[in-house]
Amino acid sequence: MRLIRALSVLSILLACAACGRGEGLPAAQAAEGPLESIVLGMGCFWGAEKRMAAVPGVVDVESGYANGEVAARYRSIIQHEKALREGRSARRNHAEVVRVRFDPRHTDIDSVLIAFWENHDPTQGDRQGNDVGSNYRSAIYHESEAHHAAALRTRARYQQALDAAGFGTITTEIAPLTRYAAAEDHHQDYLVKNPDGYCGLGGTGVAYPSRDGTAADRSATVATADPATLDRSRQLLVFEAEECPYCRLFRSEIMDGWSAQVAIAATMATQPPAGWELAKPLFATPTIVLFEQGRETARYTGYNGEAERFWKWLGFRLLTPAQQKIAFEQGTEYAYSGSHLDETRPGYYVDPISGARLFRSDAKFDSGTGWPSFFQPEEGAVTLHTDNSHGMRRVEVRSASSGIHLGHVFDDGPPPSRQRYCINGNVLRFVPDPQPDML
Repeated sequence: MRLIRALSVLSILLACAACGRGEGLPAAQAAEGPLESIVLGMGCFWGAEKRMAAVPGVVDVESGYANGEVAARYRSIIQHEKALREGRSARRNHAEVVRVRFDPRHTDIDSVLIAFWENHDPTQGDRQGNDVGSNYRSAIYHESEAHHAAALRTRARYQQALDAAGFGTITTEIAPLTRYAAAEDHHQDYLVKNPDGYCGLGGTGVAYPSRDGTAADRSATVATADPATLDRSRQLLVFEAEECPYCRLFRSEIMDGWSAQVAIAATMATQPPAGWELAKPLFATPTIVLFEQGRETARYTGYNGEAERFWKWLGFRLLTPAQQKIAFEQGTEYAYSGSHLDETRPGYYVDPISGARLFRSDAKFDSGTGWPSFFQPEEGAVTLHTDNSHGMRRVEVRSASSGIHLGHVFDDGPPPSRQRYCINGNVLRFVPDPQPDML
């Protein structure tokens, strides 16, 4: 059994596709007197173990399996869940749970259960985040009447807070503990041993009401994004969470250099801005939602460094079908049919999805071919690739930021480069330089 002492309260507001390392005190600092225990199902036990270990007064958290009628082994439970879905069995499956032991001299059962309610979504039925199945059900399995009464009492209080925030009915199973078995060794302290491991666990963002009914005991509900700061006509909103390394990765690789036309903003809330609508609940972070006229039209869930995949997702939402054919199918517009052939103003030609600068107007020249032509791209703006399609050997030009197809480059251009970047005008957006009176 692993003993973990918490340093401070950890309040997790939304599912995170990968959770960071938890802090813990040495096992030698365990409680001095008798402990109480309760078994809690909060979805995947990796994240549940980490969250409950952070509650002051909790001295021992163990991952396990409870209240099922099959072999209490991970592989058996996964296989049985498949049998249940296919109608090949009616036996009850175990829930992934954590056994929480706490020192009643430093905390009480209500405090432990408040952390339970706040650190997962108890309204989702047989699921938690992306994990779906009866083995991921929300559950409280008690071993005393006092703990049973506390479960019912705190459930009623938290349901009031959820009702006020617009959430559904709590589905948590509350029952006596009938069977329990510790999980395999590699599941214990999983996120300590694997700090980038998937946890799939998060709360609703709704705080448990204080015991006097006037304020939150531990954390206030996170405020939703202010609609006055957003573009209702078309807006990307990134739903983030505390301790989500993939949220930080998305920020560093995508958001920090954002120059796309569509506006982007981030929020730690789990609900949309007032008067806006999500199509379905959020399951993991980061989740990037495209809103149009205040309603969700598309979403991208999770991010693990696949920038080109994200830009392609966004491109299919922002580009016309003709642009998509060029950008993602290496299509070519008809000569003299595209945009920007006659554009002579100073400025930049940019990627139509990411907004990254591709070519400067003073590198543009009239090649007489019917396509916008440039003798030099911006530094690092494009990548070159061998193209043997259509029985020809050419050099394809792609945008370095989004990976979309732009055109081809040939060695028949003017000095100083002697190159001709022959680009489809329909996958360029022109951004003119600011006029003096606009500065």
